[in-house]
Amino acid sequence: MIQLNNFCYRYSRNQELFRGLNLTLQSGQIYGLLGKNGAGKSTLIKNIGGLLFPTTGQVQVFGQESRLRQVNFLKDIFFIPEECYLPNLTVKEFIQVYAPFYPNFDLTQYQSYLDLFGIAPSRKLRSLSYGQKKKTLIGFALATNTRVLILDEPTNGLDIPAKGIFRNMIKDAFKPDRLVIISSHQVRDLDELISSLIILDQGKVLLHAAKDEILQRLIFGISPASLPETAVLYQEKSPAGWPYIAKNTSGQKTYLDMELLFNALLENNAALQPMFTTNPKIPAYELS
Repeated sequence: MIQLNNFCYRYSRNQELFRGLNLTLQSGQIYGLLGKNGAGKSTLIKNIGGLLFPTTGQVQVFGQESRLRQVNFLKDIFFIPEECYLPNLTVKEFIQVYAPFYPNFDLTQYQSYLDLFGIAPSRKLRSLSYGQKKKTLIGFALATNTRVLILDEPTNGLDIPAKGIFRNMIKDAFKPDRLVIISSHQVRDLDELISSLIILDQGKVLLHAAKDEILQRLIFGISPASLPETAVLYQEKSPAGWPYIAKNTSGQKTYLDMELLFNALLENNAALQPMFTTNPKIPAYELS
C-alpha cells in the first residue's frame, strides 16, 4: 500500500504544486495516471519512488517513508523513467551488476523477455536504439518482481508489435501483492491493462476510481448528432460523430473511453467529480 498524508510539494518558495494531498493506493491494482503536461504526474511518482522529497507531509510505501530511501524500501520498488540513461555495459553485465540489489529477481523470466524483444545479452546498452533500451529496462523491471513498479511513459519509443508484447508482459507479471503505476499520455495503450484510474490537474486529484466503478456510474457512447445538454454530462465533436458521457441509469456496461473522460473532467468537473470518492476501497484486480 502507498499512502500520501497531507503531502505538499514546492518547486520553490513561490511555486507550489501539491498542497495537503491525501491519497491511498492499494496492492493488487494497476493504476493509470493521467494528466496534462505540468499537472504533477512525474513529480508525484518521483516522490513515491524516493527520487524527490515532500516539502511537508509524508509519502509511505508499505509503511516506509520513501524520502529515507532505506534498503528494504529500495529493494522492493522499481522506477522506469521516461528517458533511459543506461551505463556503458552489455545486457549481461547489467544483469550481473544490478540484479543482486533485488532479492526476487528471476533470471529465467528476464531471459524470456529478452527473447520476446529479440535483444541479445551480448549487446551493449548504449548501442541500442531508444525503443530497444526501453524494452530492455521494462523486461528487467518486471523480472525484479518488486512489490511496487512505476512506469513513466513506458510505451514511448515502442512500435505497435512491441506495445502488444508489453501489455502481455504486464499481465503475465502481475500478482495480487503487486502495485503498478503507469503514467502515460498514450491512453489507448492502457485500455486493456488498468484496473483503476487517477486523473491529475494542477496538483489536484480530479478522479480516483476503479474502472468498474466508472462503468457502473457512467455510459460512454457516440451519437451521429449533438445530443441535448440535459441528456449528457459531456460531449464533443469528432470526425466520427459526437462521443458523449451520460449517467448510467440502466446498468448498461460500455467501453471506457479514458481520453473522453479526461477531457470531460477538465471541462465539466463539477458534474462528474462528486460522483466518485477520493480514496475508494477498490477490490483486488483480476486480469482476464
